Amino acid sequence: MTNKTVKDMTSGTPAKLILEFFVPMVFGLLFQQLYNMVDTIIVGKYLGVNALAAVGSTGSVNFMIIGFCIGVCNGFAIPVAQKFGEKNFSQLRKFAANGAWLSLGFAVVMTTVICMLCRNILLWMNTPKDIIDFAYSYIFVIFLGIPATYLYNMVSGILRSLGDSKTPLYFLVMSSVLNVALDLFTILVLKMGVAGAAWATVISQAVSGILCLLYMVKHFEILHMTKKEALPNKDMMKVLCGFGIPMGLQYSITAIGSIILQAAVNGLGSMSVAAMTAASRIGMFFCCPFDALGSTMATYGGQNIGARKFHRIGEGLKAAVFMGSVYSFLALAVLFTFGNTIALLFLDSDQVQILSQVKQYLLITSSFFIPLVLVNVVRFLIQGMGYSKRAMFAGVCEMAARAAVGFLLVPRFGFLAACFASPSAWIAADLFLIPSYLSIMRKLSRDESGAGTGAPAASNLLNPTEKQPSKRVLFFGKLHA
Repeated sequence: MTNKTVKDMTSGTPAKLILEFFVPMVFGLLFQQLYNMVDTIIVGKYLGVNALAAVGSTGSVNFMIIGFCIGVCNGFAIPVAQKFGEKNFSQLRKFAANGAWLSLGFAVVMTTVICMLCRNILLWMNTPKDIIDFAYSYIFVIFLGIPATYLYNMVSGILRSLGDSKTPLYFLVMSSVLNVALDLFTILVLKMGVAGAAWATVISQAVSGILCLLYMVKHFEILHMTKKEALPNKDMMKVLCGFGIPMGLQYSITAIGSIILQAAVNGLGSMSVAAMTAASRIGMFFCCPFDALGSTMATYGGQNIGARKFHRIGEGLKAAVFMGSVYSFLALAVLFTFGNTIALLFLDSDQVQILSQVKQYLLITSSFFIPLVLVNVVRFLIQGMGYSKRAMFAGVCEMAARAAVGFLLVPRFGFLAACFASPSAWIAADLFLIPSYLSIMRKLSRDESGAGTGAPAASNLLNPTEKQPSKRVLFFGKLHA
């Protein structure tokens, strides 16, 4: 491994570092959403509206389970980023190894339990009878692929924690191309229906994860560990679970609100479900830059908290929020102008009602992208700094807001109310996250002889006698003593 392989985000201009890390991340997420959209386009065009609605009806439970896997892996990578910033490479390797052991255990247990409960989950969600068989065929296969999800996200999370956002992108691009080819082959040639789209997703992610792992083992000497470093360590596993489980629960708790909302939309009929499916897939594609900014800030926060360079945190936050805000206005303009045209990728032009609902959803949600910028940037930043539990509570706020819309407003106001569910969730999360961030920065501003930072960084958990940080800290780009 050469020094060019990893990126140290603890020195240099924060805005430049964030942008350099962010660009490969956003392209990776765009390709990820691309093959998700291809699934939906092919299903909608070749298998019909009911199949499209079936895939869409599984979206929230898919996010709850797969999101938990992704969140856990992102959490496991935080101590790796912190140890990289601290330049403690032996501890870094031990955390990476123990994260792999935990991922293996989580994958086996989750796959077994969730596949057994799969059909019952769809029944609990009030999935319409005319699409439930399609929905089961799709989501059961997706859940069989949980080990592949853990593999790719654990490996890519470790690489990103070392500052390398390009390598995961290369393998994700390859995975996207493979997924498109497998979609067409399984649906058009093998006639496997919606299950074919699911198998295409699982196989392509497994191939991407395996190749990414092989590349990491060969090229990243910093991760070449001794037998002793590779052994399971109970104390390190506790630390990793302290980061990973709250982050996984953050995704799942947020998804509970989405499931309640999805159940409410399911009650409006298959046409509304199809509209929500198409609109959500388009929306997720346009939200990729926000997700990329979040992942960037998790690495940025983790490395700088590990290096004890607290003055850089506020500078990075300010730069990321500015970038996200500029993009928000551009995205709103594009969706306002071309929303109907984009929806035609999923639907036929004679499906007037569904097309109208899709445009309505896109315009309303994109008008609230600025709050979404703050949700992703602030939440992932404090996660990287070691405050996973606070980030999880932001997920509780999102869940409560979406659940309230689903329970109280959708039955009364229909699809229009569902369009305001995500904006309500983002605002509710911001009302918690922003004061929480300011509170964390006040803790970090305590003097060296005070009570300590309060930050549950990996280094502090394993080495409680570490010297505490200086009291001079940046909040939003301004120095506070």
